[in-house]
Amino acid sequence: MTEHTVTSYGEELRNLVRRISEMGGQAERMVAQSVQALINSDWGLAQSVVADDVLLDAAQRELDERAILVIGKRQPMAVDLREIVGAIRISNDLERIGDLAKNIAKRVIAVSEHSQPIQLVRGIEHMAELALDQLKDVLDAYADRDPARAESVRSNDEAIDAMYTSIFRELLTYMMEDPRNITPCTHLLFSAKNIERIGDHATNIAETIYYIRTGEQMPAERPKGDRTPSLTAPRPAVAGAGADATAGE
Repeated sequence: MTEHTVTSYGEELRNLVRRISEMGGQAERMVAQSVQALINSDWGLAQSVVADDVLLDAAQRELDERAILVIGKRQPMAVDLREIVGAIRISNDLERIGDLAKNIAKRVIAVSEHSQPIQLVRGIEHMAELALDQLKDVLDAYADRDPARAESVRSNDEAIDAMYTSIFRELLTYMMEDPRNITPCTHLLFSAKNIERIGDHATNIAETIYYIRTGEQMPAERPKGDRTPSLTAPRPAVAGAGADATAGE
């Protein structure tokens, strides 16, 4: 960050950075706790996540107001302007990550009422670990203003997308095998999608960091590993089809 001869101006910019760091820590905690609540059917922890989302929303609104006041009072240019606009954009992404964590937490009761295949639960848990690693890395990249690390976060998002595709396929299979699985699997599917979106918001933050530091935008096309738009439900086996085929030989 640029050092300023006007002490109060420099402190205003540092305050914005501190608020982003605090919001980032809160968003990380909410994601981890929401997934833990989902895995362990912990409704009390889920309620805590829902309550924390109100605080994160308030922090985002407060940061926006502070940033607008700094722009109006200081009329920043170049890297200072990018810093302030970047803080606004990042706080919005962190607020959305909190919303996604809250959405996962609100599904805890619906999912806990049904037993889930252990491989599905572990798959979602592992996907959440990847997303949390992305979030931690991108917040570290923001603290260090490290564009190379930001680029790495962006490229690693493909792994989360690929895991989401795998979980989507498994959930689809379970729903086809037994209609009683449809309700819980649908909630797990939405939870997995929320985690995938958390990875996307970490990527948004990475792109903002790169812009703050370099003054340039990353290429518009992102690497994507999400193949769910092309997936279809498996066809059910037709009874007697094998015998008919054999008879016709």
